[in-house]
Amino acid sequence: MYMILVRAVFITGMLGNMFIGLANCSDWVKNQKITFINFIMVCLAASRISSVLMLFIDATIQELAPHFYYSYRLVKCSDIFWVITDQLSTWLATCLSIFYLFKVAHISHPLFLWLKWRLRGVLVVFLVFSLFLLISYFLLLETLPIWGDIYVTLKNNLTLFSGTIKTTAFQKIIVFDIIYLVPFLVSLASLLLLFLSLVKHSRSLDLISTTSEDSRTKIHKKAMKMLVSFLILFIIHIFFMQLARWLLFLFPMSRPINFILTLNIFALTHSFILILGNSNLRQRAMRILQHLKSQLQELILSLHRFSSLY
Repeated sequence: MYMILVRAVFITGMLGNMFIGLANCSDWVKNQKITFINFIMVCLAASRISSVLMLFIDATIQELAPHFYYSYRLVKCSDIFWVITDQLSTWLATCLSIFYLFKVAHISHPLFLWLKWRLRGVLVVFLVFSLFLLISYFLLLETLPIWGDIYVTLKNNLTLFSGTIKTTAFQKIIVFDIIYLVPFLVSLASLLLLFLSLVKHSRSLDLISTTSEDSRTKIHKKAMKMLVSFLILFIIHIFFMQLARWLLFLFPMSRPINFILTLNIFALTHSFILILGNSNLRQRAMRILQHLKSQLQELILSLHRFSSLY
């Protein structure tokens, strides 16, 4: 049952993210150029594919050969690679929130207008800053010997940490929370500014006695739905991720499988939300589904004809 769930999560995650990556790459090859935001979506899809693949390999090792995690190097490399892919996914998704804000919102503040005209530079600086935080995180971990403690605990088959190791584990979780605080606050600020822009736009419509929604109002609401869905999934992701880490630190021999699977909700669900929210991706997905439906109908008809002969 466990491996069935793992395979289902793996296949679903790979399909959604590979579709986003291949669709944008095909446009890149066809047009011989790619917009900066589409490039970010390609990188986002690649990071989530790596994350889903890493979790699939990790779960498979836990099921088939759990003794491999008695290796200090394997534990450390697994944790480093997972943190890198998860952080890239989070920060690139936050870049999409910034993009929606500056492309949709109409705010007349000079600073907002100055940043809007330099949107690509803003996103590049944001990504460089995320890289700086990620490097700082790993440098701080070198001062916290938690990886070595996990290895010793697993090797000795202990079920509880000592007080010193628990303190070190708690310090690591606090540092881990800090690097997620920035993208969360940025996404929350983007949502609030977009909401204020929608309120301002609605008031301007009231002044001219317009009751129906115009195209700009619909665009505002569509962008807000994208940001709200991202924030909700982000909060769920952080909650279960931290819960899984606490269970891992307190009960290292029972690496919580169900919670690790739950971590994929963010990468899986948000990818399909991006597909539904992008008209180009949505139309392509519908064409593919219609083609698969027609092929399935032809296959069923052929089987029916073949069976009728006998």
